[in-house]
Amino acid sequence: MTQSEVEPRVPEATELTLLYKQMVLLRKFDERVGELFRRAKLPGFVHLYIGEEAIATGVCAVLRVDDYITSTHRGHGHYIAKGGDVKACMAELYGKEAGCCRGKGGSLHVADTSVGMLGANGIVAASLPIAVGAAYAAAKVRKTDQVVAAFFGDGATNEGAFHEAANLAGAWKLPVVFVCENNYYGVGTRLGAVSASESLVERAGAYGMRALALDGNDLLAVRAAAREAVERARAGEGPTFLECRTWRHRAHSEGEQPNYWQEEERNEWLGRDPLPRFAERLVSDGVLTEHDVSEIDAVAVARIDEAVAYAEAQPLPAEADALLDVFGPAWPVGS
Repeated sequence: MTQSEVEPRVPEATELTLLYKQMVLLRKFDERVGELFRRAKLPGFVHLYIGEEAIATGVCAVLRVDDYITSTHRGHGHYIAKGGDVKACMAELYGKEAGCCRGKGGSLHVADTSVGMLGANGIVAASLPIAVGAAYAAAKVRKTDQVVAAFFGDGATNEGAFHEAANLAGAWKLPVVFVCENNYYGVGTRLGAVSASESLVERAGAYGMRALALDGNDLLAVRAAAREAVERARAGEGPTFLECRTWRHRAHSEGEQPNYWQEEERNEWLGRDPLPRFAERLVSDGVLTEHDVSEIDAVAVARIDEAVAYAEAQPLPAEADALLDVFGPAWPVGS
């Protein structure tokens, strides 16, 4: 199935503006994270979401607060788009007590169940069985109409966990939206070098689910496809696979030299940057002015400034709390 078979329903001007503001916030957050990493302000590694913001924004815009998402090692954008607190996310990256995981998860493991964020995951494809488990619990155990959106990259489709998760979701018609952020490279390995095809919808279709390929840099196309997928899942019609074709603007992780890109292809994708592309559309349609666009940028930067100041002012976790929130309660012997 192609993108043209899903007709976008254009939101009102206020919604369009909010969507753009969300994308800008995600972009400014990770741009600052990259800068802080280069200044050795953050512990551990960081993987930036720059270039892929239309996907998290479009998908999370059609989810309810009580719906769930699972994420990847590149999860800041997913968390914030789902309603996560910018200050808590920044504090987590700093390893501070005020972080969303009390400083114990860091960049690769942000989580916050209060907004339905079941966790980023440092292991490729490892979040997919978690998403299917959450969907099973909602649909088959608690019998709610909650939906799970599972974000993952193209590299995850070569992992066994993806195929196991897709198989069960299809067999049991679970309410999962599989959101594949296909940026064509797993670290530095081109998808076509380790897969017979760079089109991934065929794989998903084999598991009995609806599969759709779309332009992941087109916010409204992502939103329209995600809305339909969520509606199907909520109605008990089973999972959907969305192959969102996109491009990350930075290396796999900060500090890596991405010399594996073909310059011509990279420049083509940079020219399809979802932020200026959507801003130009809003200005052309009279939804925003150039001044509005600049003001939105400035407001987002101010929010990030505030988050950084907040994070830097917070204390580190106490040594006495090293094992707090790490282990769950022990089961009684023989239970």
